[in-house]
Amino acid sequence: MTGPALPELDPVIHAQARLRVTVALAGLHRADQITFPRLQQLLDMTAGNLSTHLRKLEDAGYVEITKAYEHRTPVTLVRLTEPGRTAFEQYTEALHRLLDAGA
Repeated sequence: MTGPALPELDPVIHAQARLRVTVALAGLHRADQITFPRLQQLLDMTAGNLSTHLRKLEDAGYVEITKAYEHRTPVTLVRLTEPGRTAFEQYTEALHRLLDAGA
């Protein structure tokens, strides 16, 4: 007798660093953005490591990166897209189901 299949976890989000990025961005209001240096500071990640993981999330359509200028200074802004927010919500639901199955 077999039980229900265990849920799959989104491999794009599941990597620890990308999960941390996604959690931080999901904590923002839907339309809000965060600057790259502030996100880097919050997550205590190197610029190169954060850039690598943001690129993976961007390739999946989960984050949007905007380059802008603020008082002639370049600024990189990051936000979670609606598909990214949906993927994160599905990820957390799958994780709950997975944990409940083990209880």
